Amino acid sequence: MAAIAHTHNAAAATGFAGRLMAAIQHMQENRARRAIYRQTVRELNALTSRDLADLGINRAMITRLAHEAAWGK
Repeated sequence: MAAIAHTHNAAAATGFAGRLMAAIQHMQENRARRAIYRQTVRELNALTSRDLADLGINRAMITRLAHEAAWGK
């Protein structure tokens, strides 16, 4: 029974349904990454300049750090 399910999944992965599922998954991943980016920017902007300085961060670095947090280097 598992072999049948695996064969069905492999066939669907190459067809339209597979491409559609991959596109939906890609959109969900991008949405999650954008949420991480926005949250990181929001949290860092909420800190005072002194708090940022204690962390070794200046305000010009916030968007780059948020991008790295969401998508990596």
